[in-house]
Amino acid sequence: MTDNRVSVPRQPIETETGSPIRSLKALVDLASGRMSHQYPAQTDSGRAEVLPFPFLALVGQMEMKLALLLALINPNIGGVLLIGPRGTGKTTAVRSLVDLLPDVPRSLCYYGCMPEDIENGGIDAVCPDCARKYGSNEPLAAFDRVRLVELPLNARLEDVIGEVDERATAHDHLRMRRGILAQADKNLLHVDEVNLLADEVIDAILDASAQGAYTVRRGLVSATYRSRFVLIGSMNPEEGTLRPQILDRFGLRIVVRGLTQAEDRLVAYKRASTYLSEPHRLIRAYEEETKLAKQEIQVSRDELANVIIPEQVYNQGLKLVRSLNIDSLRAELTLFEAARAYAAMDTRVQVTTEDLRVVTPMALRMRRSVFMNQYFTERTEEETEISQTIENILQHFEPGDQP
Repeated sequence: MTDNRVSVPRQPIETETGSPIRSLKALVDLASGRMSHQYPAQTDSGRAEVLPFPFLALVGQMEMKLALLLALINPNIGGVLLIGPRGTGKTTAVRSLVDLLPDVPRSLCYYGCMPEDIENGGIDAVCPDCARKYGSNEPLAAFDRVRLVELPLNARLEDVIGEVDERATAHDHLRMRRGILAQADKNLLHVDEVNLLADEVIDAILDASAQGAYTVRRGLVSATYRSRFVLIGSMNPEEGTLRPQILDRFGLRIVVRGLTQAEDRLVAYKRASTYLSEPHRLIRAYEEETKLAKQEIQVSRDELANVIIPEQVYNQGLKLVRSLNIDSLRAELTLFEAARAYAAMDTRVQVTTEDLRVVTPMALRMRRSVFMNQYFTERTEEETEISQTIENILQHFEPGDQP
C-alpha cells in the first residue's frame, strides 16, 4: 500500500492567540501552563460518544507526559511503565493519546491480511478472500486512526495470543482467530494493573513486543502475527510488585505522584468537572493545540532517522550506566533511543548532554538489583578465595606431599 501523505515541514507555527510554537516540546509546555478556566460553550449533540480527555489539558505530571510522547515518537524505546497510587491520572493520560497519533494502514480483512504479507510470503500467506482481492487489484488495507487497545485484567492466554476459530471449523476449515496482541499491531496496547496479570500472559505480551511478531501453534494449525505496538503499562505498587525480569522489559519507568500544589489541584478539578459535564467544551478549548501536537509528532517521527548521537554523548551515557552498576543492556538502548526522540521532539538533529540529563532518570531508575549486586559480590569473594587456594596449594605442592 502506498503512503501518499506528505510530512509537514518543520517550521515555527502560531496558535490562535499568536503564541509562537517552535517544537512539540514548546507546545506541551505552553498548553500545560495554561491556567484559564474559561472554555467555549458547546452544544450537546445527544450522541453517545467515547471522548478522551485532552492530553494537553492534563495538569502537571510533566515527566509522565514527556515519557508517553517520547514512546510515540520512537517505539524503539521499549514502552512506558507508569507506577503510582490510584487517582493520579495514569489511565486518563494513556487514553488521551489516541487523538495525537497519525493514521496508519489497517487491514480490511478479519484475519489481518496485509499487502506486505504477499510481498514477504507469496499469495499463500493471505486468506483466500484477500488472494482474490489481490488478483482483482482491490485494496487489502486502508488508512485508519490509531486505536487504544486495552487488555482486560481477566484476559486468558488464548485471548491474548489467539486460538482456533470455531466459525471456520464449523465449515471444515482450520483457521486461527487473531488475539489481542495481533489486534494491537500499529496501535497502543495499554496493560492496566500489569502487576496483577498471570505470568504467562505478561510473558507473552513482553515477548511479542520485543520481537514485533509472534507465532501461535495449535495442533496442525499455526500462524504468525505482527505485533508492532507501543506498550504502556500502569500499576499501583500498593497492590503488588513486578518480577524483576518483567520490570526490565519496560523502557521508561515513571513514578506518578499526586499534585502537591493547591493551585494545580484546583485547576485539575475544574478541568475534570468541565469534562464530566460538558466534554465537548473542554475538548474544543484544546482542539487547536491537539491538532498541532499531532502534526508535530508525525514530523518528529519522520525526522527521527536523521538524529545522531556524538561520540562524546555516547561516552557520557555509557559512564552513567556503568557508574550506577546496571547490568542490563536494555539500559543503554532505552537511554540513547529516548535521547534521540527528545532531540527530534525539540527540532534538533543532534543529541546533547542536556538531552541525557532529561531522559536519564526515566530510562535508568529501578534498573539496579540489590540482590544481584550482593550475589556478584559473594561470587567475586568466592572466586578470589578459589584463586588464592589454587596458588597456595598447586604452586608449592611437592611430588612427595600427602593430601
